[in-house]
Amino acid sequence: MHLLAGDGPSAPLPAKDDAPAILDRLAVPPDDAAEIMAGWPDPGSTLWTPELRWLLDRSIALVRADLGGHGWLSPGPELPRDRGPAWRHLYVYAYLALVDVVRGYHRDHGIADAVSWKTLADLGRNLAVDRRMRGEGWPVMQSWLTLHARGGVYELGRLQHHRGDDAIGLHVPDSGPLTPEAVDASLDEARAFFPRHFPGERYTAFSCGSWLLDPQLLEYLPEDSNIARFQQRFELAPYEEQEGIDADVEVLRFVFRTLTTPLDRLPRRTVLQRAIVDHLKAGRHWRWRIGRFPL
Repeated sequence: MHLLAGDGPSAPLPAKDDAPAILDRLAVPPDDAAEIMAGWPDPGSTLWTPELRWLLDRSIALVRADLGGHGWLSPGPELPRDRGPAWRHLYVYAYLALVDVVRGYHRDHGIADAVSWKTLADLGRNLAVDRRMRGEGWPVMQSWLTLHARGGVYELGRLQHHRGDDAIGLHVPDSGPLTPEAVDASLDEARAFFPRHFPGERYTAFSCGSWLLDPQLLEYLPEDSNIARFQQRFELAPYEEQEGIDADVEVLRFVFRTLTTPLDRLPRRTVLQRAIVDHLKAGRHWRWRIGRFPL
């Protein structure tokens, strides 16, 4: 909490009457949009204690103070979300307050509004994941979404591209097949995008950290599968356990959107689903691997 205690510039939420249209542009599902509107921090709302309003303001200020940053950032503490929509969606309200702020940052860098909205609409995708997982997704996602709100991540075609030091980090959203053609198009778009909009940054490689790069997958998947062909692009770093990352959890989160369903009850409709379940039932574990390839 000490990180939230300092003074700094905050930002207002959009007008409540404008919020439904903004939530729609951010691809927020109707059930989540209804909750967000029900918990809106109106003046005098009994849902919002002075302490909660202070936390919202400080969270907005904390993220805004790092506008243009591309490191991982927690916007604040994990909250008891069962206390109602104000608590459940506090970091959504912070995100909404920062939409115009980060769009201004994008405009200053010559980034098209269509790219801004497509990137920021990852909010809706992650809220849908969280609802499907009944709250088990959001504590992870609230830090992830500060990257979007600061101009650290851009969705260009099939992949999300994360500004870094010497490499552009690749993230794979749940948005359709990971075909080689779609990946190629996204990489080509990024090769043009970053020199144009961030000419002071010099990148020499694309990088990725993911369970998708675990070579153990090749024991189960065809060599011409999309995942296998995605892996073939990368030179992997020697395996090291990553602090704070449990690859088994990340696989279950991404592939099945559940962390509590017993393995015997998980679906087995695809080759990937069967691979994940069989591997874990055999007492084996998935690994989070890091790789890169030249830009």
